[in-house]
This record gives sequence, C-alpha cells and structure tokens, in this order.
Amino acid sequence: MGSFSPGLYVVATPIGNLGDFSERAREVLAAAALVAAEDTRTSGKLLKLAGSSARSLSLTEHNVEQRIPEVLAAAHEGVVALVSDAGTPLVADPGARLVAAAHREDVPVYAVAGPSALAAAISVAGFEGPSVLFLGFLPRPKAEREALLQRSTPAARMLVFFESPNRLNATLAELAELFDDPDVVVCRELTKLHEEAVRGPASELAARFMNARGECTVVVQTPQRDAAASDDEAVREYMAEMQRAGARRSGAAAEAARRFGVSKDVAYAMWE
Repeated sequence: MGSFSPGLYVVATPIGNLGDFSERAREVLAAAALVAAEDTRTSGKLLKLAGSSARSLSLTEHNVEQRIPEVLAAAHEGVVALVSDAGTPLVADPGARLVAAAHREDVPVYAVAGPSALAAAISVAGFEGPSVLFLGFLPRPKAEREALLQRSTPAARMLVFFESPNRLNATLAELAELFDDPDVVVCRELTKLHEEAVRGPASELAARFMNARGECTVVVQTPQRDAAASDDEAVREYMAEMQRAGARRSGAAAEAARRFGVSKDVAYAMWE
C-alpha cells in the first residue's frame, strides 16, 4: 500500500462496473481516516471492498457548510477522501464548497482520477469539436429548461447533461423542436450490464426511449451558426448604420473592412 500525505483526496469511484475501481482509489480509501460522501450506504460498499476502516461522514447539499470544519480538521492531520455516489466528485454534487474551503485553508487537495459519466459519454458519442458544456441535471420546469438550452447552444459544440429516465422522452422531443432535430447520443446504464449508447436525431430517440430505464447521460451536437452569413449580416448592419448617420460611403467601407476583416469592395457593395 502506498504512503499518502495528509490532505483531501478527491476520489473517483465506479459509475456501475466495479472493475473500474482503480488500485490507487482502493489504496487511498484504505489509508483514509475519514471518507465524506453523499450517501454513506453507497460509499460503505466501496470501503468494504478496499478493506478500509475509515469513518464515514455524509456530505449533502443541506449540511456541507456545517461539515466543512470537521472535514478540514481531519485533512490537516491525515488522509481524508471525498467520494460521490458514482463517478468523479464535483461533476454534479455539493463537494465543490468543501474543496474551495480546503484551498482557502491551505489543505493540500489531490486528484485520484477515474470513472466519469461525463467523459465516458463524450468518448462514445463520436461528435467532433473542442468545446463541451456540461449542464448537470436540467431544471424540471419546462420554461427554465428551454431557456438554459437556448442560452447554452451557442457556447459549445457539444452539450452534455444527465436526465431522469422518466423525463428523457420529453426532453428529447423538446430538443428536436428547439434545434431542428439535432443529432443526439443517449448513453444509458454506462459500464453496466445493459449499457447502450444510441445515436440519432432527437425525434427518433424520443420515440425509442418512451419508457427508458436506468441512469441516462445525453450528448447533443449543437447546431452551428453559419459564420460567413453572420459576418455578412454584421457588415451590412454596420454600413446601414453609417449611411443613416450621414457617413461617406468610401470611409464607411474602409472602416468596415478594418473591423470585420472583409475586403473594402465587399463592404462598399453593401451600401444600399
């Protein structure tokens, strides 16, 4: 077993398949004096597998502020592990406030990397693009959910979110309506016995997952704006504004060329 310095260890745990429980994660849990987890019943099974005698402490949205002093005091003296119910902590749980407090109080924070539903879903989606926006669990009210999706779409090439199987059909139908039926990948029961990653138009998957079961992660290929058309429109609007302001056509075209990176002739032609 490795030797671990005192501090807070952010430990990724299996999202379904216990074969993904890494040797390093086992060693950290075995060395820990305290393990903070959302659900101590879930973490208890992992502690047993790791042969750990660590004390478990629940860390939830409702008690995280009260528990921080106790957890950090233990981390000053020995190994403290933070785990989520499944996957990598802080991706969609209340642990961020604990980690932020650890940094403020100069408690070393260590990453024990491992399973993540977010990374796993992206890896099997097959969508290209460097930008990904993770939305966690979508809001339940339809208006809030649609507003979040509308705001998020221009920001990234892919959107990823977790969804309840009971709401999956409705959410996919909304995606089809909002974004002209984008390509979507539904990842269900990742790493488990009935795992599947199904790709297709949102409307088709909405029909397929009328009665979904299990944990679901959704990856959406966001519709991309036509950059050239958008730039042309910006130049046209600028030239129209300059014309209304009484500017000279040639001067406005020269300035548009500088601002928007188009040729002066193209801007000149947009003077209507």
